[in-house]
Amino acid sequence: MTAQTAAPRTEERRSWAPMVGLFLAQVLMSFNVAALPISLGGMVEDFGVPPTVASSTIVVYGLAVAALVMTGAKLGQRVGWVLIFRCVVVVFGVSSVLMILSPTIGWAITGQVLAGASAAIIVPSLVALIAENYRGAQQATAVGSLGSARAFSGISAFLIGGTLGTLVGWRPVFMITFGLAVAVFALSFGLRSDKGDASVRIDLVASALIGGAIVLLTLGFNNLNAWGIVLAEPGAPFDVLGLSPAPVFVVLGLVLGQAFFLWTRRRMRLGRVPLVDLSVLGSARERAAVYAMFIIVAMEAAVNFTVPTYIQVVQGRTPFDTSLAMMPFNLTVFVTATLIVRFYRRYSPRVIGLFSFGLTTVALVWLAFVVTNNWETLPTILGLVVFGIGQGALVTLVFNVLVTAAPKELAGDVGSIRGTTQNLASAVGTAVMGALLVTMLSLNFTQAVTEHPELPDELVAQVDLDQVNFISNDELREKFAETDASPEQIDAAVAINEEERLRTLRMGFLVLAGLSLAAALPASRLPRYKPEEIPDPSPASE
Repeated sequence: MTAQTAAPRTEERRSWAPMVGLFLAQVLMSFNVAALPISLGGMVEDFGVPPTVASSTIVVYGLAVAALVMTGAKLGQRVGWVLIFRCVVVVFGVSSVLMILSPTIGWAITGQVLAGASAAIIVPSLVALIAENYRGAQQATAVGSLGSARAFSGISAFLIGGTLGTLVGWRPVFMITFGLAVAVFALSFGLRSDKGDASVRIDLVASALIGGAIVLLTLGFNNLNAWGIVLAEPGAPFDVLGLSPAPVFVVLGLVLGQAFFLWTRRRMRLGRVPLVDLSVLGSARERAAVYAMFIIVAMEAAVNFTVPTYIQVVQGRTPFDTSLAMMPFNLTVFVTATLIVRFYRRYSPRVIGLFSFGLTTVALVWLAFVVTNNWETLPTILGLVVFGIGQGALVTLVFNVLVTAAPKELAGDVGSIRGTTQNLASAVGTAVMGALLVTMLSLNFTQAVTEHPELPDELVAQVDLDQVNFISNDELREKFAETDASPEQIDAAVAINEEERLRTLRMGFLVLAGLSLAAALPASRLPRYKPEEIPDPSPASE
């Protein structure tokens, strides 16, 4: 893209009715994702399985989306976006029925595999259909609505799902996703789209390479804690000469990812249709948008992991309490993602990006100093609100940069890159933050206990301090109750844990603040232009 000004274009304004269906499609996917953690307790009780087995529903959904989204984008180009969109929405509805009626955990896992495979096509479909149905300011507003839909879904899933799960059971939650699927299917008949291109061929080699890379990276990062960051832990399924399989998976995933890019570039040089057209990342500005998207989604995932973990596990409070504590953040993201498009005509993406990363950095540093064991304090709420403003603005901004920079024929490729980036960033942000916090807590707690005068070495030797995690005070008391510790010594250990837990949490926020500050580098490479200053990238406009 160049910063040259073009003759003003007359924009055709379309009804927002079709966008309602696309908005609800994003809500459908996000609500399903948010509802799964709320439903784990009910599934454990209904199916009589351990929580680790029930959580497989979350894992298989994420893996299916991440591994298939690029293939799904190419399939949409071949079949036609509206047709395939309707088909996969029906499949998503079927997955909801399986969740509602599932007699065993296997049926529920199958339901989420279908949901993930459907979402892998819905994600690029949303971008392609927005590009086909809207232009200019309408397109920017439509793109922003997808970001706000994610936040809206998180709020509603926690509130509605938590209430239903407490009063009725977990299955009625998925009646909501079924109803959403029906509504999206009905509204899809107001969408317009080009017919599919039967000549499009799906690159199966590239599909296998990127699918394998994403699966290995996701499994590797998600299991850093359970399997070990370097050396294999007892919970690891196997080891490689004593090494944990988690980092091995990460390295293999990176190798397969590099092989995917090499193969795709070779295919493009030969004039063959690639799985994803890398020309959408042809300039430093588009690549900067992807880097910025990865960083902000990873930070969001880290915060969404840290705060609920601390509230539910450490403080022993309910998911409903968590949703109330996260409400200021989620509401702010929802509002900001919707309203940020109003600033596009005044400020360039580079200015908005730098300012927003500045906000997230200030907010994280602020949280590092003011956070306490009580999340309802005004300073903590203020910090979450400011972080939400920056996060909501950035997710919409960088996505809009990619959409406006590519012709509508490549909108599906933009959607697949968005889906892959967001799913991988979410997994990396959650896993790395978890591993970082647990490692710092273990080291800090071990050192503090060892140096405490009331806790002799003989007593410390009776507790496996290497396994210290974010646990509640009651659970820590139970650990020390199994030793020779006196009540006074147990109280001292609990006090140390409270202090080190909070210190670790603050250090975690400072680490995120450093990452946010470093993000100024890719943000400084975002485009300087304003949306109305660039020509339409679609070939038809040339």
